[in-house]
Amino acid sequence: MYCGLDAVSLLPFHFGQTNSIRHSQPRLLHTMYDLTQLTFQDVTEIGNYLRKLGKEADSLETVADRCVQYLRGCFMDPATQDSACALVRFFKTYSYSQLPGELQQTAQTLIGQPIADSVKCLTLMGTTGDQADWCDRTLSQGHQAIPLTSEKAVEQIPMISQLIKAFELDISCVLAPDPHLLVALERKTCNVFHIPDALGSEFIPAQQTFVEPCGIRSVVGFGGMLPSGELFAIILFTKVAVPAQTAQLFKVLPLNIKMAIAPFLKKNAFRALQSV
Repeated sequence: MYCGLDAVSLLPFHFGQTNSIRHSQPRLLHTMYDLTQLTFQDVTEIGNYLRKLGKEADSLETVADRCVQYLRGCFMDPATQDSACALVRFFKTYSYSQLPGELQQTAQTLIGQPIADSVKCLTLMGTTGDQADWCDRTLSQGHQAIPLTSEKAVEQIPMISQLIKAFELDISCVLAPDPHLLVALERKTCNVFHIPDALGSEFIPAQQTFVEPCGIRSVVGFGGMLPSGELFAIILFTKVAVPAQTAQLFKVLPLNIKMAIAPFLKKNAFRALQSV
């Protein structure tokens, strides 16, 4: 545990101010943790905090924003007294037909062809990081809605395919979940995707444009399947090295996030447009 600073001061948007949309909620303070010396007690406390982030939220997008902001703010590097995370992102799959029009267009543009309504799209629901354009999902280049058109197509996206495998899931189950197997699949929501050494990793192709200039040392992802058969994942790109034993501690967090987003699995995925 690390309590040197108020974590909220390190967040680009505090609760109640997500992607420049303001709400009348108070600033929330929370404990910060040294990511290089994380303990089971620490992640238990973090999980307890995460499960409450759905309170008074208006959509899953709002909860996702709160999750990534909280995680970036709570993991600290004592050596720099700055966030240990360069970028934190929250993804969830949706069928193409479930996406709003602008995201459908984005997905089509990404692959340059029409997309069937049933195709799963890995959709960016929340993002925050060191750079301004990492703090608004609508500014993401190439990650807003990624169509998962086939197993072959997923295999060609190294990080996504490896993340699915690390979650002990078959790619085919993510693309077309079998309703008869959903209970068993949901029980696998306790797995971790870990790249201990990001520099030179085959799973992160953007070495010269992202890993090297942004000082990315490790990657940790956690999540799994939801009762609806959709996949969700939170990915942390860290500026400190995260060893395997620390990464495994994140297994306790997915259930807490499932509790936070549960009210929005069948409604209100995206925030309604609001005036600033």
